[in-house]
Amino acid sequence: MGFLTFLYQASCLQTPQCNEPTDLTIRYPPRHPMLRKSIHIPTEIVMNILETAYDDNEPRSNTALYTNCALVCKDWAVISQKLLFRNVSLRSQTAYIAFQSAVDRSTLRGRMLGDAVQEMQVTLDHNQPYRLSHRSFARAVTLCPNLQRLNIALYGRPDPGSDLVGEPAVDRLKRSAPSFDDRTLAILRTGPSITSLQFSNWSDNSSSLAQLLDIWPSLKSLLISGTPPQLPSTSPAPFPCALEELRMNFQTSPSIDFMKWLLHNSQESLRLLELERDPSPELLEYLLHEHAPTLESLALPTCGGHEGVASILQCAALRELRIESPWVPPALFSALPAGVRHIAFGVDMDTSLQSVLCTIKKSDAELRVVTAHIWHGGERHPKLDALKIACVRKGVDLRFTRDVREFRAINRGVLDSCMREIEWDA
Repeated sequence: MGFLTFLYQASCLQTPQCNEPTDLTIRYPPRHPMLRKSIHIPTEIVMNILETAYDDNEPRSNTALYTNCALVCKDWAVISQKLLFRNVSLRSQTAYIAFQSAVDRSTLRGRMLGDAVQEMQVTLDHNQPYRLSHRSFARAVTLCPNLQRLNIALYGRPDPGSDLVGEPAVDRLKRSAPSFDDRTLAILRTGPSITSLQFSNWSDNSSSLAQLLDIWPSLKSLLISGTPPQLPSTSPAPFPCALEELRMNFQTSPSIDFMKWLLHNSQESLRLLELERDPSPELLEYLLHEHAPTLESLALPTCGGHEGVASILQCAALRELRIESPWVPPALFSALPAGVRHIAFGVDMDTSLQSVLCTIKKSDAELRVVTAHIWHGGERHPKLDALKIACVRKGVDLRFTRDVREFRAINRGVLDSCMREIEWDA
């Protein structure tokens, strides 16, 4: 980022005669007679620099950066515009009309920008007067042949007079929203085969998720939240996808019948399971019993007591364990598989860290990262310094956070990074 900032600032210097940004790569030729030709930074170098600066977790900062970069010179403009369109957001019909015009596939520039889209965030809010329609959403998807990740937020319309400021989240789940009609579904089927779907359902509609899942048998990653899904009455056949990653966030647990339908073909493929709210004991037992042999990453709010420990320890292939709660039975960390690369846990004044310290000390280079979420009073834990020393001695990266949302965010992707490091070391 330092070199990128220098390169950008140097290229945007203003001359006394002109207030417009000046491209120094062509304006000032070298004085040496052997270098009279204008200096031109190779496009490949600019592309590598701008690609390196792209942050998948900060789309807003990307927008500001690449909007400015696109104004530097023509060589930068094309690269920056493609990076700007890598992640697009559509929240209204107005936004869709502008997007449709920009990616018009009858033009070379439109095809270039449409092909650049890899991730799309869509808001279908039936409470807004100029909301994005279902048909427009479907057409936007078809304009992006390389789309891989789709994030959909569905909001229902409240009854007249019942839309109150500060309305509890549980009440928002009771708002009505229509299902996707046949024409919309037909349009979506002509679009790209996405691999990752995030669906947040803030309505009483329990059929939209099944409609979307029926379109994309190519899915590998699924994140679902909001209204607990129900088993589709019109789809007796199991969901055909072989999911690799499943993340869920529901106030009440989905039924075991739904999970059997959803994960029927994922028994040999599911490697990541993340639950942001405590599942019912029966659901947790079922999920870990059925998918323990393949699970490599497991994230839970709490451990679930000794029964939960027994279920977790079935996961012999586990490489990453994340528990948000500061209370975990010591037996859990003491009995983790030898190949664990990342452990994450909560810490308060009463947390037992002795088993964690033992796990770190006995690790033979397998453990790479330890993440601690500091709860109230956790910063005064008497063994916190011992934890830091143990990690330094073993070369383990120790990270701290005080926000549970940050704890979840920074831990996603850690296991993949660890595995890449191990491959490079080999």
